[in-house]
Amino acid sequence: MTWHTPGAVDTPRAQAGPNPQHLLATLLGDYVDSSDALLPAAAVAAALGEFGISPGSARAALARLVRRGLLATRGSGRSATYHVRPDVIVHHRAVMHALLSFGAVPRQGDGQWLVVSYSLPESRQPQRHAVRKALVGLGFARLYDSVWVSPAPDGSAVREALRGLLVDVPGARWSLMRARFDDDDAAQGPAAAYDVAGLAVAYRAFVAEHASLRSEVRAGRVRPAQALVARATVMDAWRTFVHMDPDLPADLLPADWPRPEARDLFLEVHTELGPLAQERLVELVTPSWPEAADWVTHYVAAEDPLAPPRRGGR
Repeated sequence: MTWHTPGAVDTPRAQAGPNPQHLLATLLGDYVDSSDALLPAAAVAAALGEFGISPGSARAALARLVRRGLLATRGSGRSATYHVRPDVIVHHRAVMHALLSFGAVPRQGDGQWLVVSYSLPESRQPQRHAVRKALVGLGFARLYDSVWVSPAPDGSAVREALRGLLVDVPGARWSLMRARFDDDDAAQGPAAAYDVAGLAVAYRAFVAEHASLRSEVRAGRVRPAQALVARATVMDAWRTFVHMDPDLPADLLPADWPRPEARDLFLEVHTELGPLAQERLVELVTPSWPEAADWVTHYVAAEDPLAPPRRGGR
């Protein structure tokens, strides 16, 4: 499955390199679980400073997240504090659930695919680009020029997206249907629209890249001073798979599919580093936010892989 951002919260997109908005949204989502937590700007700057973000860039990230509606302010000037809106807290919980539960249970296919076919006038290139971008974001792959497929069982998200993009476009037509392909296992079948081999390479590269970190974690050699950055790094790396992996039915995947190994590594590292990362974050922000220990927490996967994540404690 390609992971869909739950709700309509305008979250910043992940980018290559230390993007302050993305980092701040990640830290808030993983370590702050109450809209009553009032963060001073200096605390945010201290937290982002751990990632090499300057105080000026941290303040700019704060301002942008306020404009996006992820944060609200209380007070003004130097005494201003920031808090995560209640609806954004709900959104963060859904995001963490999606990240931590992804890949837990292989999808069982019924042989049917969700198919989108659309037609746009040649002059509507911007709309064509927007439709393609939306379909990719929703886990679809292009089978033919204007025919896209997805193994997703529910078409409500793509139906809503297409209506929003094409409702006012003269000459635009689209259809959403469920179909069974007679040549499902052939090279020209719908599964061939996805780069399964390339995805397998990426999963194996993830395991190779983070194997040493797992070894350090198991040996107890990761200290709080390294844990916050290491945990955010492995989370961001895993997040890319939640976006790019279409979660094809198990019968369409190779026998040596590497996602389970990658998921096990991610969950082990993410879980074990949680208390250390929380400790480090509290240490960083307490000088400007004395109540930090009462509010900072962290998420870990539940024992039931499909259950919502649990908080690691304060």
